[in-house]
Amino acid sequence: MEKKPTAGIILAAGTSSRLGRPKQLLEINGRMLLAKTVDTTLASQLDHVILVLGHESGRIIAALGERLKDPRISVTINERYRDGMSGSLQQGLLQAGGSFPSIMVILGDQPFLDHGTIDLLLAKFRDSDKDICVPCLKGRHGLPVILSSRFYKDIMSIRGDVGARNIVRENPECVLRVEIENVDCFFDIDSEEDLQRWAFQDLIP
Repeated sequence: MEKKPTAGIILAAGTSSRLGRPKQLLEINGRMLLAKTVDTTLASQLDHVILVLGHESGRIIAALGERLKDPRISVTINERYRDGMSGSLQQGLLQAGGSFPSIMVILGDQPFLDHGTIDLLLAKFRDSDKDICVPCLKGRHGLPVILSSRFYKDIMSIRGDVGARNIVRENPECVLRVEIENVDCFFDIDSEEDLQRWAFQDLIP
């Protein structure tokens, strides 16, 4: 079963309704949240990166600037971004255009995700006979998650704000669970409290 090349799909189209402002544009100590995620993926062993935008896409594209000139990244717009995460994942998969036998689903608001974790998941996935790979921390699943083309049809049929969660849950026999050491990897930003934690952690060398 061919698993390479792998495209990373960054989901960054939402309205950030819980935070009350576009978290894609948030900055802490001069570092833009989404730019950090983009830089992390481009530093990894992913073969291509697809950035899915929606709300405030024009401002975000302008803010990312030169990063988007890298030939390894492409941008696609989910016009149905208010319908939830599933539509963004589907838009990213459509952008991939059948050229990638596997994808890695990445949230745009995981400031502590590092390229070492991405590369570890890729290596473990490619060396296994499983069609899904998830990072685990003390038994708890998180993102990013890798899925093979076996589940592309399932992805195109999901609805709402669930992403690939149900696919992982409904196919336990297909899942490779990889224990990770980055305890902050699963952290994402949904509130002012989360934002303050990012600010504090970012000051630590």
